[in-house]
Amino acid sequence: MRSSGKQTALTPQQRSTFFACFLGWMLDAFDFFLLTLCLRSVAADFHVSLQQITEAIFWTLVMRPVGALIFGAMAERFGRRPTLMINVVSFSVFELLSAFAPTLWSFLALRAMFGIAMGGEWGVGAALALEVLPAERRGFFSGLLQEGYVAGNLLAAALYALVFPHLHGTGLLTPWRVLFMLGALPAVLALYLRAKVDESPAWLASREQAASKPKMHLGQSVGQYLPSFLFLVLLMTAFTSFSHGTQDLYPSFLARDRGFSPATVGLLVAVGNVGALVGGIAFGALSERWGRRRAILVASLLAIPMIPLWVWSHTAALLGFGGFLMQFAVQGAWGVIPAHLNELSPSAVRAIFPGLAYQFGNLLSSRNGVFQAAVAARYSGGSLQPALSATVVIVALVVAGFTAIGREAKGAVLSSAAAPPRA
Repeated sequence: MRSSGKQTALTPQQRSTFFACFLGWMLDAFDFFLLTLCLRSVAADFHVSLQQITEAIFWTLVMRPVGALIFGAMAERFGRRPTLMINVVSFSVFELLSAFAPTLWSFLALRAMFGIAMGGEWGVGAALALEVLPAERRGFFSGLLQEGYVAGNLLAAALYALVFPHLHGTGLLTPWRVLFMLGALPAVLALYLRAKVDESPAWLASREQAASKPKMHLGQSVGQYLPSFLFLVLLMTAFTSFSHGTQDLYPSFLARDRGFSPATVGLLVAVGNVGALVGGIAFGALSERWGRRRAILVASLLAIPMIPLWVWSHTAALLGFGGFLMQFAVQGAWGVIPAHLNELSPSAVRAIFPGLAYQFGNLLSSRNGVFQAAVAARYSGGSLQPALSATVVIVALVVAGFTAIGREAKGAVLSSAAAPPRA
């Protein structure tokens, strides 16, 4: 079912809802990327290797599907808005507790719990935002919403560049721990959600319909669309390998392989994220004219010729330019994903289906950082250049391949309980 109305300005409620969902995803990503920027500092604090501390990223990613399932099920039963409030408070609390972890094992356990909370935010927030926004502008807002993740990375990089070099820890409060304490501030967003955001009209409509139909448990609902779900899991595995494969160890590459200071590393990561922000919005908007699949294909393949500038340059200026172009391409492809997945998802499980597929993709690609670090240690004397380069070539081709054989449902109605066509 497609919509055909005129483009209209957003209502105050639509703006408030989108802003809240964007902030939720941005602050979630901010908390996650603080760790990737502080990997070497955390490793030094716990007296372990870089490869060992990347297990923290693994445990965060591996637990995200659990969060997608738990919070997605809550959103289907209790509504998108209250679930998102609980979700935001949860990931903020676990970020704060991570700052006081006394041992590596307690830190890993807390990052796993953070992963559960992080795993719920994207699916619930995207469902709430896209069910409220007009279909005619969904591509643009999809790109903007997804780039909340990039904005979080940018915020983390800015904080790292501006604050970290000036922190002088004493005792338990080492510099990275202070940054993690600041990572608890997103909990304040729950107050905004309570005051300014209404419940999704699609969820309210589905509750009314459910009262007159036989109840179907969650497993049956998801099982109806199992082939589509499995395909989307494979697609999202490729996508998450694309983003994490170009982001998680890149600060370590800049610090170790190029010897840059924390301030320069933070600046270069920030420049890359500006490129990501521009790319996500641009390709999200282009997907309204080109279609979702074509926009993803162009963006993903565009990443391959950016590799020489991205990791084989030696000056900060060229690396910054390469980082901008690489993330323009990677997040350009990602900018289409919120709309693409939600359009392909049945309304009865829209808060679960996209988020769970996304987070299972994270699960299957969760050892990407550990694998890259191990390959670098074994085959290139610790240099991350070959591993990062090979990751982009392989994953960009896989993203393009899966996208090409899939379907799309551009323009599907999300503001009611109508179900889109199967993928």
